[in-house]
Order: sequence, then C-alpha cells, then structure tokens
Amino acid sequence: MQQFYRGVSVLTEKKEVLREIGMIARCLDSISNVEFQHLNLSRGQYLYLYRICENPGIIPNQLAELIKVDRTTAARAISKLESDGFIIKQPAMGNKKNKVLYPTEAGLEAWEFIRKEGVHSDQVTLDGLTEEEIETAVMLLRRMRHNIEVDWKFVKKGGRRSYMDISE
Repeated sequence: MQQFYRGVSVLTEKKEVLREIGMIARCLDSISNVEFQHLNLSRGQYLYLYRICENPGIIPNQLAELIKVDRTTAARAISKLESDGFIIKQPAMGNKKNKVLYPTEAGLEAWEFIRKEGVHSDQVTLDGLTEEEIETAVMLLRRMRHNIEVDWKFVKKGGRRSYMDISE
C-alpha cells in the first residue's frame, strides 16, 4: 500500500532525496566556479585547496579519500594547484616516498576568500531552518554518506554492485 505525506507519495519522495542533494550541490558548485574565476582556479579546484588549507601536511591519497575522488583525478588537480602556485609538495618526514601538501601564501589568500563564500553559502542554504532541523539534516546526510561509502569503496576497487547482475 502506497503511503502519502502532504498529498505526495512517499515513493516519489524517496526518489527525490538524491535529486535534491544533487541540485543543491550543482547550484553551489556553479556559483563557486563563477565567483572563484578571479582566483584563477580551474573548475572544482577550490575543493582541493580548501581541504589542503584545513589539513596542512595531508598526503594526496588522504585528500582523494576526503573529497571522494579517485587518485588520478586528485593527482591532476594537485599538480595544477602546485604549478599555479597555490600549494607546495614536500617529502614526508620519515617516508621520503610520500609527499605532503601545504598551502602557499597565495593559497592561503585564496582560501580566505573561498572560506568567506562558504560561510555565506551556508547562511543562504540554511536560511529559515532551526538549529534542530540543521542538526537532523547533518545527522541524516552523514548516515546516507556512510551507507554509500561502502559501495563507493567496493566499486573503486573494481567490484560490481549486485543490481548489475540482475537481468530485467
């Protein structure tokens, strides 16, 4: 039996969750890419720079895991940020093979602008929500992320999710 909430099918609502999350993410990404053009950051690079500034000394693999991208994609973005003077790579203490990432002065200046945009976007996006609603949203989104991370790690390592083996 199909349930209804405020006149909308619960099944329809279930399908809308990821669509809404995707639309929010694309809106924020589009805004950021336009507003960060003057910083000479390529599309999406602000994500990498932000995380490096938050976590100075992070290694590239940890950064890729944090942003949820593959290592090759992260390596390209890291190389571009380094060649553009936003970050530097240094050998890790105790393991010269590993490289650690640090922001440069230019990277820190760009980060300050990016951080301010993030604060503003948070305010606009969460406008009209109570503290309790925000806490609930964060809790639910974290649970959803934890759920999908299992599949993400599995597929990243070459696995196939079970729905692909079902013939229609």
